[in-house]
Amino acid sequence: MDSGSSHNILNSHEFNPSLTSIPPLSESNNASPSNLLLLQVKAFLQAAEDVEVGTETIQELLQLLTDTQTTKVELEPTRDAQDDEDEEWLPADDLNDMELDISALYTGVPNETWTKEERKEMIGFLKERGMGHFVRKYAITRAIPIPKLLSAFGIELCPELQNRSNSTLYYFLRVAMWKELRLRERLPQYNTISDAVNLIRNSKRILILTGAGISVSCGIPDFRSRNGLYAQLGNYELDDPQQMFDINYFRENPSVFYSFASQIYPSNFVPSPCHRFIKLIEDKGQLLRNYTQNIDTLETVAGVERVLQCHGSFATASCLHCRRRVPGTEIESDIMRRKVPLCPVCNPPSSSTPKPGKKMSKKKAKGEWDSECEDESDGASYPPGIMKPDITFFGEKLTDDFEHSLEEDRDNVDLLLVIGTSLKVAPVADILSHLPHSIPQILINKTPIRHINPDIILLGNADDIVIHLCAELGWDLPPITQPSSSSPSPFAGRMQPPRGNLKKRPSSGLDGHQEEGSVIPKRVGTSHVWLFSGAEGGKWLSEFETRYASDPEGVNSAETSPPSSTTQTRASTPGTADLRREVKKARIS
Repeated sequence: MDSGSSHNILNSHEFNPSLTSIPPLSESNNASPSNLLLLQVKAFLQAAEDVEVGTETIQELLQLLTDTQTTKVELEPTRDAQDDEDEEWLPADDLNDMELDISALYTGVPNETWTKEERKEMIGFLKERGMGHFVRKYAITRAIPIPKLLSAFGIELCPELQNRSNSTLYYFLRVAMWKELRLRERLPQYNTISDAVNLIRNSKRILILTGAGISVSCGIPDFRSRNGLYAQLGNYELDDPQQMFDINYFRENPSVFYSFASQIYPSNFVPSPCHRFIKLIEDKGQLLRNYTQNIDTLETVAGVERVLQCHGSFATASCLHCRRRVPGTEIESDIMRRKVPLCPVCNPPSSSTPKPGKKMSKKKAKGEWDSECEDESDGASYPPGIMKPDITFFGEKLTDDFEHSLEEDRDNVDLLLVIGTSLKVAPVADILSHLPHSIPQILINKTPIRHINPDIILLGNADDIVIHLCAELGWDLPPITQPSSSSPSPFAGRMQPPRGNLKKRPSSGLDGHQEEGSVIPKRVGTSHVWLFSGAEGGKWLSEFETRYASDPEGVNSAETSPPSSTTQTRASTPGTADLRREVKKARIS
């Protein structure tokens, strides 16, 4: 992502209290100029854990630390990448809430550059129109210098930071905007399931954001749960489970991905009630668009047409060498046989003709790649022309369709449904902060998402919740559709109807409230939080109940959740990831 492009400045992550409630560090108020520089550089580097940043900007900030002789940097042991993933799927009561402290940026010194009314107008514009529009209006059209814009957010850059490169200054502005967008105030008029039902019934342009949770009942494990895909990759000798979907690792060793891909190939599965619910909303003419993070194409199988597969899918495949694109069914047989598919254009059968006097292996005779016949010392383990499903791996950018669609939809959406996702991967996770804060939001998920603030929270098994909503709406879900394949799959016998997880995690204890054929939700007091069967609230729910008991009005009006600071960026490159790890290890004494 180009750090200097306003069109791409849509990257804000989790929310926290508003800027006015952030107490500045006392040390930043009384810091000497050199110490203030160090404190602010440290804060911006820490923010890189959550805000999209270019490699050049990180290098520029790290160089500032190197050039400052008074800086002492200590490298501390850090948890493995797997430990970071554990934070994403362990029950919430096992999580350690880690506050991201960038308060050194806020000096607390009164600033008269902007009036109170001007600041209110600017922040309101940001929350309703988003980062891109804010940058275009104030930084580009009005040509307001970024240091001056930052003062509207309460940030006074030290002199050494005011003349940084253009891309670094834009990063500073993104940090300021991200911090403000971390707090979305709830719309207090929406609290009950009846409110959710009325919103769904009366809305005309519903945006639905979905993740792996809507496919779990189909037999497809999610990524980050205790029994999810990442937890199943222990036998693959990966430094990090995400390497399975890393483009550079794939280029080096595609056989690892293809030894696993058959387990998530969509020909094995049928749509869940959640997929059919999306189709139902579309049939009623109320679906603006379904943004799915899933690669299983089950939305398409269910008949949904207005779907954007943000991270790609198995529907097509492309050659990494010549970029030739083919229907995904052309490599289906190879996927199911756990074989690395080769591009027939880059690797024609004639290229496999053996040299005179050299015996051809059985694999070569069949036109298959046989790495045992190649000289490992010659370099690459595989020939050019490896076919890859058009799934967006880590290290690859999302297609332009994502940004174009989001730019179009943000001015038309009138309701947001978030179903079955932990919102851990950017830029899809940033959709909520890009939409106007005045648009109602409903969360349907097994676990709470502590870095967002939806108006109505329905926790539990997503399928049970949408079935309950349909009953309240008086709607009938469309019938189950079976996936079709142009070529018979050798694993066709694995196709199965939707089912639940075989291994269940501790739930909210609502099973006793559930009658056969019905779901009876439990409300937390008179709040906006409702618990269905399978809900996993953990520490978040305990704390919410405690806060609600002491201040029900305060909780219902504007809830504040702790940030998790674990958002992953789909398009981050290994180089950027390495720098991020260095930033994470560095602590300024």
